[in-house]
Amino acid sequence: MATTTDPAPGAPAPAHPAARVRVPSRFPYRTVAMGTLGSTLLLLGALGAGGILIRDPVLGHGPLSWVRYGHGRMLANAVVYGGFALVVWAWVRLGRYMLAGRVGSRPILVAAACWMAPLLISPPLFTRDVFSYLGQGAQLLHGLDPYAHGPAELEVLPNVVQNVHPVWQTTPAPYGPLFLLIAKGVVALTGDNVIAGVIVTRLVLLLGLAMMLWALPRLVRHLGGKLPITVWLAVASPMTVIHLVGGPHNDLLMLGFLTIGVLAALERRHAVAIVLVTVGMLIKPTAAVALPFLVWVWANHLPHPSRVRNFFQAGAISVGLFGVVFVLGTWVSLGSFNLGWVTGLQAPTLVTNWLNFPTGLGQLVHTLVNLVITVPESPFVTVARALAMLTLAVFGVRQWWKARRGGNEAIFRMAMTLLATAVLAPPTLPWYLTWGFVIASAFPWRRRHLAIVVAVASFLVLAYYPTGEQALYDWWFVVVVTALSVYAAASLLRPDPLGLVGAWRRQREVPDFVGTE
Repeated sequence: MATTTDPAPGAPAPAHPAARVRVPSRFPYRTVAMGTLGSTLLLLGALGAGGILIRDPVLGHGPLSWVRYGHGRMLANAVVYGGFALVVWAWVRLGRYMLAGRVGSRPILVAAACWMAPLLISPPLFTRDVFSYLGQGAQLLHGLDPYAHGPAELEVLPNVVQNVHPVWQTTPAPYGPLFLLIAKGVVALTGDNVIAGVIVTRLVLLLGLAMMLWALPRLVRHLGGKLPITVWLAVASPMTVIHLVGGPHNDLLMLGFLTIGVLAALERRHAVAIVLVTVGMLIKPTAAVALPFLVWVWANHLPHPSRVRNFFQAGAISVGLFGVVFVLGTWVSLGSFNLGWVTGLQAPTLVTNWLNFPTGLGQLVHTLVNLVITVPESPFVTVARALAMLTLAVFGVRQWWKARRGGNEAIFRMAMTLLATAVLAPPTLPWYLTWGFVIASAFPWRRRHLAIVVAVASFLVLAYYPTGEQALYDWWFVVVVTALSVYAAASLLRPDPLGLVGAWRRQREVPDFVGTE
């Protein structure tokens, strides 16, 4: 195997499998280095433009504090967006080489690891949720119920509390009790040192990535996909590298339990599957969407000829296992059977933007009506969200019923329902779409669908500013981001789709003519 440089960009895939064997496979050093440079720039830019601390012990009022203000802040933002462009460019290049059969899953894993490494010590990027994690963990550590109070009521650990976003200072925690127990452990270890808390949180959440890496190759064998595509989609994607790791977000840990649980179900270890997915639900409640589909998988693996009997048998055992793990996990995490976290799920609905389809529809109708008569926006959004929840319920039940024959179809419909939940249930935050994408990545994919994922992933990372504030109503910014996302998608299928690089090269090759007398 040659190990010099990347394959030539845009080189076509061999037409015949035998021809592919003769093409030397080269490790994509330049592409990996490009993405690593990009994530390093993300790290450096985040010091001034990311989720920076109110009292920053690194920069503070020292000689580098200028990057947090004025022109320094503008420069930091430029560095962040430049780094993001390099990461996406490297990801798309890697995707082209993968589709051409030039690289396998191992170089993609190496690339993802290199791109994630600088972000492990970065300030939070495109979100401030990790500060909420620490604030809610501090509440539990010091005896304040996170499901009844906001972090603002905590009278200790001022550095942790003051960095929680103002919206979440007085709202209950929307996360599962097991995750709050993990956050409690992190705060017990790091105390009022927020930087250490962010880094330790990332390291803990990487356990979810490790579980995904273990489960995905086995899922591919069951679901018929191709491992390089799965790894490229689920691990090397900017959604995972920048959002789930660079964020960071507890969805990564939930996805680890979900992927292993789905694998256990397909390998006929059904009790283990129900337990694992329930544990995932105790981290992020969304994992509960998968449980009814796993019942069908179990029922179709039972030997009795009666489908009805198999369903009730699998369902009864699943409900029993769920109940035991749910009660025990809640009790161990909170010290009592506290169901306040169920009502805490309403807290994220405070986020309103058009990225959530029903919210956007309600806002659009309100804008049109408001041209005629002045009316408040909230009733339109509320009605649209209620109709969307009804639609989601109908869609989910329909998908569940169509999954009644179990097997791969049940898992596919489960992934589609997770995606629908991310889109229709308020709010829709960019990293929510990873819920369905990670499972769906193990199925076969068409090239044009991969290109759509590139566009969606690129857009969703930039839907929020590096500080974590939404950018969705900066319309010129949205137009530019949309155009660049479409260009990135087209670049997966055809290098330099607009011919810009080719035109620049041709221009440089034109000789200069010197006039004569």
